[in-house]
Amino acid sequence: MSEAREAIPVQRPWMPVLQKIGVPVISAALAIAIGSIIVWISGYDAAAAFSALFKGAFGGPKQIGDTILRATPLIFTGLAVGYGFRAGLFNIGAEGQLFMGGLAAASLGVFLVGQPWFLVVPVLVVASALAGAAWAFVPALLKARIGAHEVITTMMFTYIGRYIVSWLVVGPLKDEGMIPQTVALAPEAQLPRIQSLFSADTLDALPFLALGRAHMGIVIAIVVAVVVWLILKYTTLGYENRAVGFNPYASETAGISVQWTTVKALCISGALAGLAGSVEVMGVHHRIFDQFSSGFGFTGIAVALLAKNHPLGVIPAALLFGALSAGAGTMQLEASVPQKIILIIQALVIFFVAAEEIVLWFVRRRQKEAMSHAG
Repeated sequence: MSEAREAIPVQRPWMPVLQKIGVPVISAALAIAIGSIIVWISGYDAAAAFSALFKGAFGGPKQIGDTILRATPLIFTGLAVGYGFRAGLFNIGAEGQLFMGGLAAASLGVFLVGQPWFLVVPVLVVASALAGAAWAFVPALLKARIGAHEVITTMMFTYIGRYIVSWLVVGPLKDEGMIPQTVALAPEAQLPRIQSLFSADTLDALPFLALGRAHMGIVIAIVVAVVVWLILKYTTLGYENRAVGFNPYASETAGISVQWTTVKALCISGALAGLAGSVEVMGVHHRIFDQFSSGFGFTGIAVALLAKNHPLGVIPAALLFGALSAGAGTMQLEASVPQKIILIIQALVIFFVAAEEIVLWFVRRRQKEAMSHAG
C-alpha cells in the first residue's frame, strides 16, 4: 500500500500557477515561431522583421509610449469580454459599446466647458461607462427573458451603434468644416499625456518618461483591472458571476438568480467596453469621428482569450497586442514585411489559446518531468 502511494505523483502547489501562466506564454511563443516560418517562406528575413518589430514597439521611450497607447483601450475591451466569459456570456458587441461610450464622452464634454477638470473627467468617465452598460442592457434583457443568444444581439447592436455614430458626426453633432467629426473637447475634458506631467528638466534627467502620446488612461485601465479582479475574487457579485458561469443550473438551485446575474454581467461588461471609448476620445482624438475605433472591441476578444479571462492577465495580453500593432509599421518600413503578417500572428495566438490541449501537452510534459525528478 505504501509503495502504491509513493507511485502516485503529487501535484506541487506551483503547478496550477505554471499552467495558468504557461499556456498563454507558450501560445504566444508558438505563434511568433510559426509567424517567423511564414515570413521566411514568403522570402523575407525573419530575424530582420522581428528585430524591426521589437524596435518599433520597445526601441525607445516614444515607441514604448505608442505601445502603451494602443494597449490602453485593449485592456478595457479585454476586461469587458473576459468579465462576460466568466458568467458564461460571449459579449461580441464590445465594439458597439465602445462607440457608445466614446459618443457619450464627446457629446457631454461639450456641455461641460468651463468646469474644473477634476469634475469634468470623472463625469465623462462615468457617463461613458453608463452609456456602454445601457447599450448592453437590451441584449442582456433578451438573453435573460427569452434566451436570445447574446452573440447575435450584441453583434446587431454593434452595427446599430456604429451607424448611429456615423449619422451623428455627419449631421447633428458635426463640427464646422468638411471633415465629419464632432467639436473638439476642451483641455479640461482631456486626459493629459504622461510626459506633460513632468517639467522639461525632469524629462531631460529622466528621458524614459518622454512616452510620446501615451496618456493617463493607462493608469485608469490598470486601476479598473485591479478593481475587477477584486470584485470577482472577494465579492458576492463576483461569486455569483463565476457560479453562473460554471453551472447555471446548480446556481439556480443554490438560490442565485441566473436571469438577474446575466443582466448584471452583460451590463458590467458593456460598461467596461464603454470606458475604452472614453479613453480613446479623451486621451487620443479629443473628439469623435466616423470609425474612430480600429477594431478594439474585436481585438479585445483575443486579449481576453490570451489572458484566460483573468483581469490582471489582461494587462500583459493587451500590451502584447499593443506591441504587435505599434511595431507593425516599423517592420514594414525597415524589413519590407507586409503588416498583414501581424494579423497572421494574432490569429495564431488565438488559435493556440483556443486549441488549449495542444499547449497543455507541453505543460503536462514539464509537470511530469518535474514530478519524476522530485520522486
